[in-house]
Amino acid sequence: MIPSGSTIGIMGGGQLGRMIAMAAAQLGYRCHIYAPEKHSIAAEVSAGFTCASWLDQAALSEFAQNCAVVTYEFENVPVAPLAAIPEDRMAPGKLALEIAQDRLKEKQFIADLGGRPAPYARVDTEEGLRDAVEQVGMPGILKTRRDGYDGKGQWRIHSLSEMDGVRVPQGGLIYEGFVRFEAEFSVILVRARDGSVKFWDSAQNIHKNGILAESRLPAPKLVGEQVEEARELARQAADALNYVGVLALEFFATAEGPVFNEMAPRVHNSGHWTSEGAVTSQFENHVRAICGLPLGDTSTVSTRVEMRNLIGGEAADIASLLADPRAHLHLYGKAEAREGRKMGHVTKVG
Repeated sequence: MIPSGSTIGIMGGGQLGRMIAMAAAQLGYRCHIYAPEKHSIAAEVSAGFTCASWLDQAALSEFAQNCAVVTYEFENVPVAPLAAIPEDRMAPGKLALEIAQDRLKEKQFIADLGGRPAPYARVDTEEGLRDAVEQVGMPGILKTRRDGYDGKGQWRIHSLSEMDGVRVPQGGLIYEGFVRFEAEFSVILVRARDGSVKFWDSAQNIHKNGILAESRLPAPKLVGEQVEEARELARQAADALNYVGVLALEFFATAEGPVFNEMAPRVHNSGHWTSEGAVTSQFENHVRAICGLPLGDTSTVSTRVEMRNLIGGEAADIASLLADPRAHLHLYGKAEAREGRKMGHVTKVG
């Protein structure tokens, strides 16, 4: 067990790091943020901040030496430089990063466990794109293998003409077939150092323009019927990775059963509702897990919980957001409300 008063290192300086740091402070820990951006909303609520490149191994090594454990809030941290951090000090480990950073590796990993990803094909060349479309069919979604999130790095393909001019970057692309589904949902778990696992209830996720807009509990009946199968796959994934901390897997609820979409080796936007809607939030349980503490109860505290992301200018009118006495407002402290940028979220319980 890592004693209270120790320092937790967090790689990444965004809102997830900010909320982890706030949960850690409640348990008596100090947090040290490592991020390349000079302005960090996570650093604003933390005891220390190292602003350095992800590729600076000397800075990473010094950062790690000052931390009892190192975690991450961002899965696109380059893996190679992390050799500067002792493996037994990282939680989760590097293997989860390596797999989650590459959509092709991620789908192959899930398929090897017996899960069902959406139909997909690897794309390494322009000629290979046409082969992939013929194999998988149209319509479909062309995605970068790396660095995509919130709908970025994705293009819908409805006809052969839409492929004209596409250039395949180094590292390749992946082409996925559309999935007919009734609802999207996440399985969010926390796994302790001893291998024990707890799950939160699965909310229905509603996306707009590729960005999560809302999470709602209770989820539709079909989601409830498919949660156990999805949880078993998530547990197998966590065990295969020897995972420690919070892990999220996203699924489509279809007539044929749960179809895997993607994996996030970190606390997840679709679990923000747990801060007020569960006995123990995903952020606190992540800290408990990586520090070797007993895991908290993940039970939902109400029959109805809603979380809505505040995107762009939606966070401007605080008075209106708080006019509902059930509302719990979380603003991330970002200076500029750009289009498509998550500025905060509001949760309603009951």
